[in-house]
Amino acid sequence: MKTFDYVRAASPEEAAELFAARPGARYLGGGTNLVDLMKLGVEQPDALVDVSRLPLDEVEELPDGSLRVGATVRNSDLAAHPAVRERYPVLSQALLAGASGQLRNAATTGGNLLQRTRCPYFQDISKPCNKRAPGSGCGAREGVHRDHAVLGHSPHCIATHPSDMAVALAALDARVELYGTEGARSVPVADFVRLPGEHPERDTEIAPGELVTGVLLPAAGAGLPSAYRKARDRASYAFALASVAVVLRVTDGVVDQAGIAFGALAHRPWRARRAEQALLGAAPTQAAFEHAVDLELSAAEPLRDNAYKVPLARSLAVDVLTRLARAAGA
Repeated sequence: MKTFDYVRAASPEEAAELFAARPGARYLGGGTNLVDLMKLGVEQPDALVDVSRLPLDEVEELPDGSLRVGATVRNSDLAAHPAVRERYPVLSQALLAGASGQLRNAATTGGNLLQRTRCPYFQDISKPCNKRAPGSGCGAREGVHRDHAVLGHSPHCIATHPSDMAVALAALDARVELYGTEGARSVPVADFVRLPGEHPERDTEIAPGELVTGVLLPAAGAGLPSAYRKARDRASYAFALASVAVVLRVTDGVVDQAGIAFGALAHRPWRARRAEQALLGAAPTQAAFEHAVDLELSAAEPLRDNAYKVPLARSLAVDVLTRLARAAGA
């Protein structure tokens, strides 16, 4: 690991200033992803700006019924928070499906969103990877890609986003709150992580030097039936092969609100807009769910070794939708 400078910020404003003054800097939160990448030689920052002790470690209930989650709230604390468990169960379930208890105790909300792909070609500096070294090629495309993307990929990158939490946040219409030298702004979680396109090296829509300060969970999704389901190679401490987060409301025998997001199928949490639109106004039957999910997954372009992801994701989504509808008495 190369040598680097280390500074600790006391406020978001100071963090942005310290970052701007140090070219080649990176923000350090829980360190569960960044430090590993530094050890592998993938990340080689000239400086670390420690933001782990910023006063952003609370879950705040707002007057309009929404919930603001600070960027340094630990994953384990967020999963166990009473307001999250009661009003946004899909988020609690997604968090508990990720990593291990030890990692959840260290990982932060902001860091979870910003974690980088677990593609082995990205993590191995001896292999070609356009995300790590633009223009070097995508080793996974003709190599080992069983775990890679079937939606939204490009000739330059077929990596997937590893976060479970982000999939639930996307289904809930959550927003990422950012702060930088230009001030504060927010971005929908579903749009925060970029598709690879021509520039897979750009993971997110975050501007240089911007800091994630929190996540806003809207009141519209609070208290609605919701669930997260994940398929993986082993029962714990494994990234998803496919996952789905669903928020569903049925009124007077028809679906009048639906939020659906897939994980492990794309470079970002994949918000299933076509499926959602097809369900609005429809009776919550298995046939309707199958039709809607099939519409969404018709855009899939599986590769040589990962076509199994399409029927796997279909089964997960239809099962979760059916269970939620049944629980709602539909």
